[in-house]
Amino acid sequence: MPAPSVKTLLLSQDDLIRVGVQDMPECVNVIEGVFELLGKGDYMMGGPRENEHGQMIWFPEEKRFNIPVTGPDRRFMAMIAYLGGEYNICGEKWYGSNAENKKKGLPRSILTTILNDADTGIPFAIMSGNMISAMRTGAVPGVASRHLARKGSRVVGAIGAGVINKTCTLAIAAGLGTIEEAVIYDPFPAASQSYANEMKEKLGIKVRMVETIREAVEDADVITIATSGENFPRIETEWLKKGVLLTMTGAADMDEDAFHKCTLFADNWKMHQAFIADGNEHPKGFSALEVIAPSYPLIKLVNEDKIDEKIIRNLGEVVLGTDPGRKDDDEQIIFVTGGMPVHDLAWGMTLYRKAVAKGLGQEFTFF
Repeated sequence: MPAPSVKTLLLSQDDLIRVGVQDMPECVNVIEGVFELLGKGDYMMGGPRENEHGQMIWFPEEKRFNIPVTGPDRRFMAMIAYLGGEYNICGEKWYGSNAENKKKGLPRSILTTILNDADTGIPFAIMSGNMISAMRTGAVPGVASRHLARKGSRVVGAIGAGVINKTCTLAIAAGLGTIEEAVIYDPFPAASQSYANEMKEKLGIKVRMVETIREAVEDADVITIATSGENFPRIETEWLKKGVLLTMTGAADMDEDAFHKCTLFADNWKMHQAFIADGNEHPKGFSALEVIAPSYPLIKLVNEDKIDEKIIRNLGEVVLGTDPGRKDDDEQIIFVTGGMPVHDLAWGMTLYRKAVAKGLGQEFTFF
C-alpha cells in the first residue's frame, strides 16, 4: 500500500492581505484568546523549561571563515511552540534579522511562519511571516491595554515610529476604544511623519509630533516603546503620570526606582526566567541579552537580586480572571514583553483557515 502524500499550502503576503492579516481588531481578539490559554497553561515552547523564546545563532564578533559577524539587530532564530485550545498545532516562526538590510532595500527582519500537525509533524502551511509577526507583536500591548490601562485612557505616547509601533498604536486603540490622540517621538522626522499620516488615516485621531521623549510620555495614558538598535530611549521616572500604563515592546533606559514604584506585569514571566538562565550561561555574559530581550532592564535587576521576581504578575492570569489586574486609577504599571511564537501560530492559523475557505495559496507536495 503506497504511503499517503504529504502536502503543504504556501501562502504569500498577498494571500494573507486578502484574508485580513491587517485586521487589527480581530488580531487583538485572537491574541487575547491566546493569553487565556497561557493563563491555563495550555501551551508549550522550546527547551527543557518549555518556555524558551527561541534558539538563536549568536554570530561572532570577529570574522571566522565566511560566518557573518554580529551587528545591530543581527539575529538568526527558530522560535518553536505548541498551542492548544481550538488550535492544537505545533509550529515555528523562523527568521533572520540584520539592520544592514535596509541599505539593500530589504526589511530588517525576513520571517516565515510554519504550521505543523501536532501529531504527525506534517507542515500543512508555510506562510510569509512579516505581517503576521508585526500584527501579533502590536496586538500584545493592545491586549495589555484592554486589561491593564486606566478606563477612559485618551492619549498614547509612542517612542519609535517604525512598523511595530504603528501596529502597537493600532492595537492599543482597538483594545481600548477611547484613544483620541497619539504623541510620537522618533529621532527621524520623516518616520514620525509617516506614523502620523498612517494613524490619522486608519484611526482618525489627532497626532502630535514632538522633538523630545519627555514630550511624548509626560501626558500619555498609555506609552508604547518599540525601538531597535543599540541605544535604549531614556525615560525619567518623574515623567510618568499617575495611572499610566507603560508597554515595553522595546527596551528603555530607566532608573531602578521606576521598577520599584510601578506595578510589574509580563506577557509570560516564565519566558523571561528562561532569558535570565540563558544570560547567566552565555560566554559573553548577561549583557548579551540586550539584543534579544525587550525586558532586559527588568530581568537584569531580577538577576542582581534588586527586585523580587515574585511581585511580577502575568497578563494571561488577568485575561483568565484569576488576577484582578489594575487596582485603581492612580496605579502606574509597567508591562514587559518578549515575543512568543504561540502568537504567530494563532494568528497564522486564523488566516490559514480563511485562505483555505477562499481557495487561496499554492499547494506543494513534499512526497
